[in-house]
Amino acid sequence: QVQLVESGGGLVQAGGSLRLSCAASGFTFSRWDMRWYRQAPGKEREFVAVIRWSGGSTNYADSVRGRFTISRDNAKTTMYLQMNSLKPEDTAIYYCNVNLYAPLVGGTDYWGKGTLVTVSS
Repeated sequence: QVQLVESGGGLVQAGGSLRLSCAASGFTFSRWDMRWYRQAPGKEREFVAVIRWSGGSTNYADSVRGRFTISRDNAKTTMYLQMNSLKPEDTAIYYCNVNLYAPLVGGTDYWGKGTLVTVSS
C-alpha cells in the first residue's frame, strides 16, 4: 500500500534552516507529482510546494517562495524540502502528499503522518 513517511522536523531559531524528507513506497514514485503541505495550530492545511514527476518543474506558495526549495530523488523514492530563513510563522506540521489517479476512480490523496517544525523567535 501507499506509504509516505516524513522526517527532519524539529526546533530551530528564526533565521535557521531545516531539511525535511519524505520517503515514499507502494507506488511508482517517478511517475507522480509530489507536494508538501503544512498545517499551523488552529489553521487549515495549506499548500507549500509541488514538484513534477520528472523534477523539472516546481511551484511554491507565495509565503515560502525564495526561502524553500523542493526537490526529489526518484532513484531513492524520496522528496525533500529545504527550508531556509525560517520564520516563526513557518511553525506547523509538514505533510507529504501524492494524488494518485486511476481511471473510473479518479484521484485519491495520500498523506503522511507529518513532521513538526517549530521556529522560535
